[in-house]
Amino acid sequence: MIFSRFLFLSILLVLAATGCTSEDPKQVRPNILMISVDDMRDWTGFLRGYQGEVFTPYMDQLAREGVAFTNAHCPSPVCNPSRTAIMTGRMPSTTGIYNNGQWLRPNQPDMMTMPKFFKEQGYKVVGSGKSFHHTAGNNPPDQWHAYMRNPWSDFPWARSNKLNYPWTQWEEAPPGYPFSKLEYLRGKDERDWGILPKPESDYDDVKIVDYAIEFLRKHEDGPFFLSVGTFRPHLPWYIPTRFRDLYSDADIQLPAVPEDDLDDIPAIGLDWASRGRDQLDVAKSEGQWEEAVRCYLASITFADAQIGRVLEALEKSPYANNTIIVLWSDHGWHIGEKNHWMKSTLWEVATRVPFIITAPGFKSSGIKSNRPVNLVDIFPTLVELSGLKCDIPFDGRDLSPLLKDPQKDWPHPSVIEFGRGNAAVRDERWRYILYSDGEEELYDHNSDPNEWTNLAENPTYQNIKNELTKHFPETWAPNALPKGAYKFDPDNWTFTNKKTGVITSGNK
Repeated sequence: MIFSRFLFLSILLVLAATGCTSEDPKQVRPNILMISVDDMRDWTGFLRGYQGEVFTPYMDQLAREGVAFTNAHCPSPVCNPSRTAIMTGRMPSTTGIYNNGQWLRPNQPDMMTMPKFFKEQGYKVVGSGKSFHHTAGNNPPDQWHAYMRNPWSDFPWARSNKLNYPWTQWEEAPPGYPFSKLEYLRGKDERDWGILPKPESDYDDVKIVDYAIEFLRKHEDGPFFLSVGTFRPHLPWYIPTRFRDLYSDADIQLPAVPEDDLDDIPAIGLDWASRGRDQLDVAKSEGQWEEAVRCYLASITFADAQIGRVLEALEKSPYANNTIIVLWSDHGWHIGEKNHWMKSTLWEVATRVPFIITAPGFKSSGIKSNRPVNLVDIFPTLVELSGLKCDIPFDGRDLSPLLKDPQKDWPHPSVIEFGRGNAAVRDERWRYILYSDGEEELYDHNSDPNEWTNLAENPTYQNIKNELTKHFPETWAPNALPKGAYKFDPDNWTFTNKKTGVITSGNK
């Protein structure tokens, strides 16, 4: 189904341009629908990151109705720090949240978040699925009026960690597991792919979207902020048969990987590239690499179908003409490039992501922007588009000038951070990586879009490096305390520092 949206409301254009608040905010404040997908690289029709055909009709249609940012990057190439940055508008170098083993709330108890901000502005704030990181302790109740946790019913046999998944009832894996046919992956948490033997209506992502659709059907009064986060295409790539069947064996395109691709990579990059390689090697040796790529593609299309269901529900609702839509993925994914499996690198395939905004009052629908932007820009942009004011010291920038003119001059490169002291800067042509030990990588995307030739040691490009270096963080926050430093009570949402005894509540 194809949906359409009316994109010109002059009163909202005035609000977005002036930052003024309305005397009657219920009449003029736009609703916000934020849709996120997980671990999805630039494999969409509108981004053309995949060399073959990928079926993403709903995302592609949304790109035609809004502004698609084709040079958009994540704040960090791993879930928790990326999502924390998106939801706070503050980079890991500001929050100290650098990895998946840290909680925001006990480390930064007073930091404003996107849902809490809009809640305080009178919005009805509701979420389902994955907004912050999905593990327990990352969606405190005070952030939302209502929130549907992902029940993890798709693979409870992989959820034995009670600290992270206290609400999940563990059970034995079903017959046929591992569905990838790779015995090596048995018991390796989420590392698997294939057809999950259950009705499509029972899949977690379908239930997540069901919840959002029901909210749109029932909501009656005042502006809303609705966050809908599918888990796919995150591993395990479990999909209904009909999505896998969209991709024939002959159509699967594997990445080109030169034998000497890692010869000019510094030590930290080599270490990151080696992580997860055992799974890639097993998939290759057992003849399952193509099937893994096929299931990843199918997971993307499954997620796209759920996006379509939400968008169709919005189109049928009274809110279709007065709702900002933001779609993003938290980071990309290696499928073998740089001989790496998974995410967690500062290369293009791990940081370039789908990112689309449609907003009432802007006429630039269907125009792509190749300006370098970052998902940390979402929070300040939504504040501006909603006609609100705040004094939050955002690290991100308001993107509304690019919504008015997608090809407007934009002197700001995108900065991506991974671990304390490591960062990449991406402008319209160059990617410059500077590691914490001072080692470097530099790639010219005009001539080397695959990032196969590291130019960092070539003195010809010293001025380029000098210019890009100006955009790296001047200071790096200390690492936030790890989860193990706290005793977490999920029933009462309290975090007790084991050393000091200080209690932080998620309900205050």
